[in-house]
Amino acid sequence: MRETLVVGAGIAGLVVARELVLQGHRVRVLEAEANAGGQLLRKSIAGIPLDAGAEAFATRGGTVRAYLERLGIADRVVASLDAPAWLHARTGTTVPLPAVSLLGIPSAPLAEDVVAVVGRTAAWRGMTDALLPGPVGAKSATLGELVRRRMGDGILERLVAPVVEGIHSKHPDELPVSVAPGLVHHLLRENSLARAVARLRTDAPAGSLVAGLDGGMGMLVDTLLAELDRYGVPIEYGVRVAEVHADRVVLAVDPGASPAGADADELEGDVREGLVVVAAPGLVTPADGRSATRTATHLMTLVIEAGTDAARALAENPRGTGVLVARGTDVTARALTHVSAKWAWVREAAAGREVVRLSYESAPSADSARRDAELLLGVSIPEAAVVAAEATTWLRAGRFEAAPGIPITGEQVSGTGLASVIDHAHRLAEIIGPPASEAAADSSTDPAASTERTAS
Repeated sequence: MRETLVVGAGIAGLVVARELVLQGHRVRVLEAEANAGGQLLRKSIAGIPLDAGAEAFATRGGTVRAYLERLGIADRVVASLDAPAWLHARTGTTVPLPAVSLLGIPSAPLAEDVVAVVGRTAAWRGMTDALLPGPVGAKSATLGELVRRRMGDGILERLVAPVVEGIHSKHPDELPVSVAPGLVHHLLRENSLARAVARLRTDAPAGSLVAGLDGGMGMLVDTLLAELDRYGVPIEYGVRVAEVHADRVVLAVDPGASPAGADADELEGDVREGLVVVAAPGLVTPADGRSATRTATHLMTLVIEAGTDAARALAENPRGTGVLVARGTDVTARALTHVSAKWAWVREAAAGREVVRLSYESAPSADSARRDAELLLGVSIPEAAVVAAEATTWLRAGRFEAAPGIPITGEQVSGTGLASVIDHAHRLAEIIGPPASEAAADSSTDPAASTERTAS
Protein backbone atom coordinates (compact mmCIF):
# COMPACT_ATOMS: atom_id res chain seq x y z
CA MET A 1 0.00 0.00 0.00
CA ARG A 2 1.39 3.41 -0.93
CA GLU A 3 1.75 6.07 1.72
CA THR A 4 -0.57 8.99 2.28
CA LEU A 5 1.52 12.11 2.87
CA VAL A 6 -0.02 14.76 5.11
CA VAL A 7 1.89 18.04 4.75
CA GLY A 8 1.64 20.02 7.98
CA ALA A 9 1.31 18.95 11.63
CA GLY A 10 -0.95 21.72 12.86
CA ILE A 11 -4.33 20.73 14.28
CA ALA A 12 -5.83 20.23 10.81
CA GLY A 13 -2.95 17.98 9.78
CA LEU A 14 -3.05 15.93 12.99
CA VAL A 15 -6.82 15.48 12.80
CA VAL A 16 -6.88 14.48 9.12
CA ALA A 17 -3.92 12.13 9.70
CA ARG A 18 -5.73 10.39 12.55
CA GLU A 19 -8.97 10.06 10.61
CA LEU A 20 -7.18 8.73 7.52
CA VAL A 21 -5.29 6.09 9.48
CA LEU A 22 -8.63 4.99 10.95
CA GLN A 23 -9.84 4.63 7.34
CA GLY A 24 -6.97 2.21 6.70
CA HIS A 25 -4.37 4.56 5.15
CA ARG A 26 -0.64 4.20 5.81
CA VAL A 27 0.03 7.80 6.83
CA ARG A 28 3.21 9.86 7.15
CA VAL A 29 3.19 13.50 8.34
CA LEU A 30 5.72 16.07 7.13
CA GLU A 31 6.21 19.18 9.26
CA ALA A 32 8.47 22.13 8.47
CA GLU A 33 8.88 23.28 12.07
CA ALA A 34 10.53 21.54 15.00
CA ASN A 35 7.24 20.78 16.75
CA ALA A 36 3.61 19.98 16.04
CA GLY A 37 0.42 21.79 16.92
CA GLY A 38 0.65 24.98 14.87
CA GLN A 39 -1.32 27.69 16.66
CA LEU A 40 -1.90 25.44 19.66
CA LEU A 41 1.77 25.67 20.62
CA ARG A 42 2.53 25.53 24.34
CA LYS A 43 5.41 27.38 26.01
CA SER A 44 6.87 27.54 29.49
CA ILE A 45 7.23 31.19 30.52
CA ALA A 46 8.79 31.89 33.91
CA GLY A 47 8.20 28.22 34.65
CA ILE A 48 4.44 28.48 33.94
CA PRO A 49 3.06 26.22 31.15
CA LEU A 50 0.99 28.50 28.91
CA ASP A 51 -0.77 28.40 25.57
CA ALA A 52 1.25 30.50 23.15
CA GLY A 53 -1.55 30.69 20.58
CA ALA A 54 -5.22 29.74 20.79
CA GLU A 55 -6.28 29.27 24.41
CA ALA A 56 -9.99 28.50 24.03
CA PHE A 57 -12.64 27.23 21.68
CA ALA A 58 -16.23 28.22 20.92
CA THR A 59 -18.69 25.81 22.49
CA ARG A 60 -21.65 26.63 20.24
CA GLY A 61 -22.51 23.74 17.96
CA GLY A 62 -20.66 21.20 20.08
CA THR A 63 -18.16 20.27 17.34
CA VAL A 64 -15.02 20.57 19.46
CA ARG A 65 -16.49 18.93 22.54
CA ALA A 66 -17.73 16.00 20.43
CA TYR A 67 -14.23 15.49 19.04
CA LEU A 68 -12.69 15.75 22.50
CA GLU A 69 -15.10 13.02 23.60
CA ARG A 70 -13.89 10.83 20.75
CA LEU A 71 -10.34 11.37 21.97
CA GLY A 72 -11.30 10.64 25.57
CA ILE A 73 -10.35 14.04 27.02
CA ALA A 74 -13.73 15.76 27.31
CA ASP A 75 -13.32 15.55 31.09
CA ARG A 76 -10.50 18.11 30.77
CA VAL A 77 -12.85 20.82 29.44
CA VAL A 78 -13.00 23.84 31.75
CA ALA A 79 -14.97 27.07 31.69
CA SER A 80 -13.34 30.47 31.81
CA LEU A 81 -14.05 33.11 34.45
CA ASP A 82 -17.77 33.93 34.32
CA ALA A 83 -17.31 37.66 33.82
CA PRO A 84 -17.56 39.93 30.78
CA ALA A 85 -14.54 41.33 29.02
CA TRP A 86 -14.00 45.09 28.96
CA LEU A 87 -13.55 47.47 26.03
CA HIS A 88 -11.08 50.33 25.65
CA ALA A 89 -13.30 52.66 23.61
CA ARG A 90 -12.40 55.38 21.11
CA THR A 91 -13.09 57.94 23.83
CA GLY A 92 -10.12 56.58 25.77
CA THR A 93 -12.31 55.18 28.53
CA THR A 94 -12.28 51.51 29.50
CA VAL A 95 -15.73 50.06 30.25
CA PRO A 96 -17.33 46.62 30.61
CA LEU A 97 -18.76 45.20 27.42
CA PRO A 98 -22.57 45.11 27.21
CA ALA A 99 -23.93 42.44 29.52
CA VAL A 100 -26.00 40.66 26.86
CA SER A 101 -24.26 40.66 23.50
CA LEU A 102 -22.84 38.27 20.93
CA LEU A 103 -19.56 39.18 19.20
CA GLY A 104 -20.31 42.70 20.40
CA ILE A 105 -23.79 42.81 18.79
CA PRO A 106 -26.05 44.19 21.53
CA SER A 107 -29.42 42.76 22.49
CA ALA A 108 -30.51 46.22 23.70
CA PRO A 109 -28.90 49.00 21.62
CA LEU A 110 -30.15 51.76 23.96
CA ALA A 111 -28.87 50.12 27.15
CA GLU A 112 -26.56 52.39 29.10
CA ASP A 113 -23.61 50.01 28.75
CA VAL A 114 -24.01 50.21 24.96
CA VAL A 115 -24.44 54.00 24.93
CA ALA A 116 -21.27 54.31 27.02
CA VAL A 117 -19.33 52.73 24.17
CA VAL A 118 -20.98 53.95 20.96
CA GLY A 119 -22.72 57.18 21.97
CA ARG A 120 -26.43 57.91 22.00
CA THR A 121 -26.74 58.79 18.29
CA ALA A 122 -25.28 55.47 17.19
CA ALA A 123 -27.39 53.68 19.80
CA TRP A 124 -30.59 55.25 18.42
CA ARG A 125 -29.54 54.16 14.92
CA GLY A 126 -29.15 50.65 16.32
CA MET A 127 -32.75 50.75 17.55
CA THR A 128 -34.02 51.00 13.95
CA ASP A 129 -33.22 47.28 13.78
CA ALA A 130 -36.53 46.70 15.58
CA LEU A 131 -38.41 48.54 12.82
CA LEU A 132 -36.89 46.66 9.88
CA PRO A 133 -38.47 43.53 8.42
CA GLY A 134 -36.63 40.35 9.35
CA PRO A 135 -35.35 39.60 5.82
CA VAL A 136 -33.41 42.90 5.67
CA GLY A 137 -29.75 41.89 5.78
CA ALA A 138 -30.54 38.18 6.09
CA LYS A 139 -28.68 37.43 2.86
CA SER A 140 -25.57 39.40 3.87
CA ALA A 141 -22.32 37.70 2.90
CA THR A 142 -20.38 38.97 5.91
CA LEU A 143 -21.07 39.66 9.56
CA GLY A 144 -20.07 43.29 9.00
CA GLU A 145 -22.63 43.76 6.24
CA LEU A 146 -25.37 42.25 8.40
CA VAL A 147 -24.68 44.49 11.41
CA ARG A 148 -24.23 47.57 9.23
CA ARG A 149 -27.59 47.08 7.52
CA ARG A 150 -29.48 46.33 10.72
CA MET A 151 -27.78 48.59 13.28
CA GLY A 152 -25.53 51.01 11.41
CA ASP A 153 -21.84 51.91 11.19
CA GLY A 154 -21.56 53.29 14.72
CA ILE A 155 -22.37 50.03 16.49
CA LEU A 156 -20.40 48.05 13.90
CA GLU A 157 -17.15 50.03 14.11
CA ARG A 158 -17.18 51.10 17.77
CA LEU A 159 -18.47 47.94 19.39
CA VAL A 160 -18.69 44.89 17.11
CA ALA A 161 -15.40 45.40 15.24
CA PRO A 162 -13.18 45.62 18.36
CA VAL A 163 -14.76 42.47 19.78
CA VAL A 164 -14.52 40.48 16.55
CA GLU A 165 -10.96 41.64 15.85
CA GLY A 166 -9.95 40.67 19.38
CA ILE A 167 -11.37 37.18 18.93
CA HIS A 168 -10.76 36.41 15.25
CA SER A 169 -8.03 38.92 14.31
CA LYS A 170 -10.20 40.05 11.39
CA HIS A 171 -12.69 42.84 10.77
CA PRO A 172 -16.35 41.75 10.62
CA ASP A 173 -16.34 42.67 6.91
CA GLU A 174 -13.84 39.83 6.39
CA LEU A 175 -15.82 37.14 8.20
CA PRO A 176 -18.83 35.19 6.92
CA VAL A 177 -22.11 35.41 8.82
CA SER A 178 -21.64 31.74 9.70
CA VAL A 179 -19.05 32.83 12.29
CA ALA A 180 -22.15 33.30 14.49
CA PRO A 181 -24.10 30.04 13.95
CA GLY A 182 -27.84 30.44 14.21
CA LEU A 183 -27.81 34.24 14.05
CA VAL A 184 -29.60 34.57 10.69
CA HIS A 185 -32.03 31.80 11.60
CA HIS A 186 -33.11 33.66 14.74
CA LEU A 187 -33.11 37.01 12.90
CA LEU A 188 -35.79 35.65 10.57
CA ARG A 189 -37.73 34.17 13.48
CA GLU A 190 -37.55 37.23 15.71
CA ASN A 191 -37.59 39.95 12.99
CA SER A 192 -34.81 41.72 14.87
CA LEU A 193 -31.06 41.24 15.12
CA ALA A 194 -31.11 42.41 18.75
CA ARG A 195 -33.78 39.86 19.67
CA ALA A 196 -31.86 37.17 17.76
CA VAL A 197 -28.84 37.90 19.97
CA ALA A 198 -31.01 37.75 23.09
CA ARG A 199 -32.39 34.39 21.99
CA LEU A 200 -28.94 32.95 21.31
CA ARG A 201 -27.61 34.19 24.63
CA THR A 202 -30.63 32.75 26.45
CA ASP A 203 -29.83 29.38 24.89
CA ALA A 204 -26.16 29.76 25.90
CA PRO A 205 -25.78 31.75 29.16
CA ALA A 206 -22.72 33.87 29.91
CA GLY A 207 -19.66 31.80 30.67
CA SER A 208 -20.58 28.94 28.34
CA LEU A 209 -19.73 30.52 24.98
CA VAL A 210 -16.06 29.54 25.21
CA ALA A 211 -14.17 26.85 27.03
CA GLY A 212 -10.61 25.60 27.35
CA LEU A 213 -8.74 22.55 28.57
CA ASP A 214 -7.31 22.06 32.02
CA GLY A 215 -3.58 22.40 31.40
CA GLY A 216 -4.08 24.35 28.17
CA MET A 217 -5.13 23.67 24.58
CA GLY A 218 -1.76 22.01 24.05
CA MET A 219 -3.41 18.98 25.71
CA LEU A 220 -5.27 18.41 22.44
CA VAL A 221 -1.98 18.34 20.53
CA ASP A 222 -0.44 15.92 23.03
CA THR A 223 -3.44 13.60 22.74
CA LEU A 224 -3.41 13.59 18.94
CA LEU A 225 0.33 12.93 18.87
CA ALA A 226 -0.12 10.01 21.29
CA GLU A 227 -2.89 8.65 19.06
CA LEU A 228 -0.73 8.85 15.93
CA ASP A 229 2.16 7.24 17.76
CA ARG A 230 -0.14 4.41 18.87
CA TYR A 231 -1.15 3.85 15.24
CA GLY A 232 2.48 3.90 14.08
CA VAL A 233 2.22 7.15 12.11
CA PRO A 234 5.69 8.74 11.69
CA ILE A 235 6.02 12.52 11.90
CA GLU A 236 9.10 14.04 10.28
CA TYR A 237 10.06 17.45 11.66
CA GLY A 238 12.16 20.08 9.92
CA VAL A 239 11.02 18.86 6.49
CA ARG A 240 10.14 21.72 4.17
CA VAL A 241 8.05 21.01 1.10
CA ALA A 242 8.76 23.10 -1.99
CA GLU A 243 6.16 21.63 -4.37
CA VAL A 244 3.01 19.59 -3.99
CA HIS A 245 1.36 17.39 -6.60
CA ALA A 246 -1.54 14.99 -6.28
CA ASP A 247 0.80 11.99 -6.16
CA ARG A 248 4.07 13.38 -4.77
CA VAL A 249 5.84 16.19 -2.97
CA VAL A 250 9.21 17.75 -3.75
CA LEU A 251 11.23 18.71 -0.70
CA ALA A 252 13.08 22.01 -0.48
CA VAL A 253 16.81 21.86 -1.12
CA ASP A 254 19.06 22.51 1.85
CA PRO A 255 21.35 25.33 0.59
CA GLY A 256 24.15 24.10 2.84
CA ALA A 257 24.09 20.69 1.13
CA SER A 258 24.22 22.06 -2.43
CA PRO A 259 27.37 21.36 -4.49
CA ALA A 260 29.63 24.38 -4.82
CA GLY A 261 28.92 26.29 -8.01
CA ALA A 262 25.64 24.47 -8.72
CA ASP A 263 23.06 26.46 -10.67
CA ALA A 264 19.88 26.98 -8.62
CA ASP A 265 17.77 25.91 -11.62
CA GLU A 266 19.57 22.55 -11.72
CA LEU A 267 18.93 21.75 -8.06
CA GLU A 268 16.03 19.48 -7.23
CA GLY A 269 14.98 18.26 -3.80
CA ASP A 270 14.05 14.74 -2.81
CA VAL A 271 10.72 13.44 -4.08
CA ARG A 272 8.28 11.59 -1.82
CA GLU A 273 5.53 9.69 -3.58
CA GLY A 274 2.04 8.96 -2.31
CA LEU A 275 -1.43 10.43 -2.02
CA VAL A 276 -0.86 14.05 -0.92
CA VAL A 277 -3.05 15.93 1.55
CA VAL A 278 -2.05 19.54 2.28
CA ALA A 279 -2.64 20.91 5.76
CA ALA A 280 -0.13 23.77 5.63
CA PRO A 281 -0.70 27.27 4.20
CA GLY A 282 1.07 28.66 1.17
CA LEU A 283 1.58 25.43 -0.77
CA VAL A 284 -1.55 25.44 -2.93
CA THR A 285 -2.52 28.23 -5.32
CA PRO A 286 -6.06 29.61 -4.96
CA ALA A 287 -8.49 28.80 -7.77
CA ASP A 288 -8.44 32.43 -8.97
CA GLY A 289 -4.66 32.30 -9.48
CA ARG A 290 -3.86 35.02 -6.95
CA SER A 291 -1.28 34.53 -4.23
CA ALA A 292 -2.58 33.19 -0.94
CA THR A 293 -2.61 35.87 1.77
CA ARG A 294 -1.12 35.52 5.25
CA THR A 295 -1.38 38.06 8.06
CA ALA A 296 0.80 38.25 11.14
CA THR A 297 -0.48 38.32 14.71
CA HIS A 298 2.09 39.27 17.35
CA LEU A 299 1.60 38.23 20.97
CA MET A 300 3.45 39.47 24.03
CA THR A 301 3.05 37.58 27.31
CA LEU A 302 3.97 39.38 30.55
CA VAL A 303 4.41 37.72 33.93
CA ILE A 304 4.15 40.04 36.96
CA GLU A 305 5.98 39.00 40.12
CA ALA A 306 3.96 37.72 43.08
CA GLY A 307 3.74 39.99 46.10
CA THR A 308 4.17 43.24 44.16
CA ASP A 309 1.60 46.02 44.35
CA ALA A 310 0.81 45.42 40.67
CA ALA A 311 0.13 41.71 41.19
CA ARG A 312 -2.10 42.40 44.21
CA ALA A 313 -4.09 45.08 42.35
CA LEU A 314 -4.61 42.83 39.34
CA ALA A 315 -5.72 39.89 41.48
CA GLU A 316 -8.14 41.98 43.56
CA ASN A 317 -9.76 43.98 40.72
CA PRO A 318 -9.53 42.13 37.39
CA ARG A 319 -11.26 43.71 34.43
CA GLY A 320 -13.16 40.56 33.59
CA THR A 321 -11.25 38.16 31.38
CA GLY A 322 -9.42 40.98 29.63
CA VAL A 323 -9.81 44.09 27.50
CA LEU A 324 -10.58 44.54 23.79
CA VAL A 325 -9.40 47.71 22.06
CA ALA A 326 -11.24 49.90 19.56
CA ARG A 327 -9.22 51.32 16.68
CA GLY A 328 -8.03 54.90 16.88
CA THR A 329 -7.19 54.90 20.59
CA ASP A 330 -3.98 55.67 22.48
CA VAL A 331 -3.23 51.92 22.79
CA THR A 332 -1.48 50.00 20.02
CA ALA A 333 -2.50 46.55 21.30
CA ARG A 334 -5.61 45.02 19.73
CA ALA A 335 -6.58 43.08 22.83
CA LEU A 336 -5.38 42.01 26.27
CA THR A 337 -6.20 38.72 27.98
CA HIS A 338 -5.79 38.52 31.76
CA VAL A 339 -4.79 34.88 31.53
CA SER A 340 -4.39 34.20 35.25
CA ALA A 341 -7.85 35.67 35.92
CA LYS A 342 -9.53 33.91 33.01
CA TRP A 343 -8.34 30.36 33.75
CA ALA A 344 -8.26 28.76 37.20
CA TRP A 345 -5.57 26.27 36.15
CA VAL A 346 -3.24 29.13 35.17
CA ARG A 347 -3.87 30.93 38.47
CA GLU A 348 -2.89 27.78 40.32
CA ALA A 349 0.22 27.20 38.19
CA ALA A 350 1.26 30.87 38.46
CA ALA A 351 1.45 30.64 42.28
CA GLY A 352 0.63 34.27 43.01
CA ARG A 353 2.09 35.75 39.86
CA GLU A 354 -0.19 37.46 37.33
CA VAL A 355 -0.12 36.64 33.62
CA VAL A 356 -1.38 38.95 30.89
CA ARG A 357 -1.10 38.55 27.14
CA LEU A 358 -1.47 41.30 24.53
CA SER A 359 -1.99 40.91 20.80
CA TYR A 360 -0.70 43.29 18.13
CA GLU A 361 -0.63 43.80 14.39
CA SER A 362 3.01 44.91 14.54
CA ALA A 363 5.70 43.44 16.76
CA PRO A 364 5.83 45.35 20.08
CA SER A 365 8.65 45.80 22.54
CA ALA A 366 8.25 44.41 26.04
CA ASP A 367 8.16 47.95 27.43
CA SER A 368 5.45 49.16 25.04
CA ALA A 369 3.38 46.10 25.96
CA ARG A 370 3.86 46.88 29.65
CA ARG A 371 2.67 50.46 29.14
CA ASP A 372 -0.35 49.28 27.15
CA ALA A 373 -1.20 46.83 29.93
CA GLU A 374 -1.09 49.69 32.46
CA LEU A 375 -3.55 51.75 30.42
CA LEU A 376 -5.92 48.87 29.72
CA LEU A 377 -5.97 47.47 33.25
CA GLY A 378 -5.80 50.76 35.17
CA VAL A 379 -2.91 49.48 37.28
CA SER A 380 0.65 50.75 37.59
CA ILE A 381 3.04 47.99 36.45
CA PRO A 382 6.65 49.05 37.09
CA GLU A 383 9.30 47.58 34.86
CA ALA A 384 10.87 45.85 37.86
CA ALA A 385 7.62 43.97 38.54
CA VAL A 386 7.73 42.19 35.17
CA VAL A 387 9.73 38.98 35.63
CA ALA A 388 9.21 37.62 32.11
CA ALA A 389 8.18 38.99 28.72
CA GLU A 390 8.01 36.66 25.74
CA ALA A 391 6.96 37.39 22.17
CA THR A 392 5.32 34.96 19.76
CA THR A 393 4.33 35.62 16.14
CA TRP A 394 1.69 33.69 14.21
CA LEU A 395 1.05 33.84 10.47
CA ARG A 396 -2.67 33.41 9.86
CA ALA A 397 -3.73 32.05 6.48
CA GLY A 398 -6.34 34.01 4.56
CA ARG A 399 -9.30 31.94 3.37
CA PHE A 400 -9.59 31.07 -0.32
CA GLU A 401 -11.27 28.66 -2.71
CA ALA A 402 -8.82 25.92 -3.67
CA ALA A 403 -8.59 24.59 -7.20
CA PRO A 404 -9.63 20.92 -7.46
CA GLY A 405 -6.95 18.26 -7.65
CA ILE A 406 -5.15 18.17 -4.30
CA PRO A 407 -7.05 17.61 -1.03
CA ILE A 408 -6.44 20.59 1.25
CA THR A 409 -7.53 21.43 4.78
CA GLY A 410 -6.75 23.99 7.48
CA GLU A 411 -8.00 27.51 8.13
CA GLN A 412 -7.07 28.58 4.61
CA VAL A 413 -10.12 26.65 3.36
CA SER A 414 -12.13 25.99 6.53
CA GLY A 415 -12.05 29.49 7.98
CA THR A 416 -10.89 30.44 11.47
CA GLY A 417 -11.91 28.78 14.71
CA LEU A 418 -11.04 25.36 16.09
CA ALA A 419 -14.53 24.01 15.38
CA SER A 420 -14.29 24.91 11.69
CA VAL A 421 -10.77 23.47 11.38
CA ILE A 422 -11.62 20.16 13.06
CA ASP A 423 -14.90 19.75 11.21
CA HIS A 424 -13.31 20.40 7.80
CA ALA A 425 -10.39 18.03 8.43
CA HIS A 426 -12.76 15.31 9.61
CA ARG A 427 -15.07 15.69 6.61
CA LEU A 428 -12.13 15.73 4.19
CA ALA A 429 -10.92 12.38 5.53
CA GLU A 430 -14.42 10.97 4.99
CA ILE A 431 -14.46 12.28 1.41
CA ILE A 432 -11.08 10.73 0.66
CA GLY A 433 -12.30 7.45 2.09
CA PRO A 434 -10.34 4.18 2.37
CA PRO A 435 -7.13 3.60 0.38
CA ALA A 436 -7.45 2.79 -3.31
CA SER A 437 -7.14 -0.98 -2.90
CA GLU A 438 -9.96 -1.10 -0.36
CA ALA A 439 -12.07 1.39 -2.30
CA ALA A 440 -11.72 -0.75 -5.43
CA ALA A 441 -12.92 -3.81 -3.51
CA ASP A 442 -15.83 -1.86 -2.05
CA SER A 443 -16.87 -0.59 -5.49
CA SER A 444 -16.67 -3.96 -7.28
CA THR A 445 -20.43 -3.91 -7.68
CA ASP A 446 -20.64 -0.16 -8.27
CA PRO A 447 -18.04 1.25 -10.70
CA ALA A 448 -19.03 4.82 -9.83
CA ALA A 449 -18.40 4.45 -6.09
CA SER A 450 -14.65 5.12 -6.19
CA THR A 451 -15.05 8.38 -8.08
CA GLU A 452 -17.46 9.67 -5.45
CA ARG A 453 -14.60 9.70 -2.94
CA THR A 454 -12.43 12.08 -4.94
CA ALA A 455 -11.50 15.08 -2.77
CA SER A 456 -11.61 18.58 -4.09
